[in-house]
Amino acid sequence: MAGGFAAISNPQSPLGVPTDTLKNSPFSDFLIPGILLFGVIGVGNVIAAVFVQRNPWYFPYVSSVFGWALVIWIIVQCIMIRSIVFLHILFFAIGAVQAAIAMLLLFRGRMFPFNLLEYYWKKFMVKEK
Repeated sequence: MAGGFAAISNPQSPLGVPTDTLKNSPFSDFLIPGILLFGVIGVGNVIAAVFVQRNPWYFPYVSSVFGWALVIWIIVQCIMIRSIVFLHILFFAIGAVQAAIAMLLLFRGRMFPFNLLEYYWKKFMVKEK
């Protein structure tokens, strides 16, 4: 959220990053990426944390969505700025771990889509004797 807020409040040079960094992207400044970073990645993960407290049944789905959102964000960002630094690797790993844990919770709880996979596996792949 801090990076998104910095990009919104100073779109020409958030945290000292020049707009030249965006020469291979569709953006001329950091305003739109900052709004997306703040809203989707930042606020989205806060919403995921609230879901843990209020309705744990939905949590694996919400956590999975925002984990994958972070992974995709980092990949697209690295492609656009044509650079990879330690923070990209760190946040990619955080998103991947978040998504993997959420998928594991869905699998262990036999929740959608894994309940369908189990059903079809048993129906079509397991030979009855």
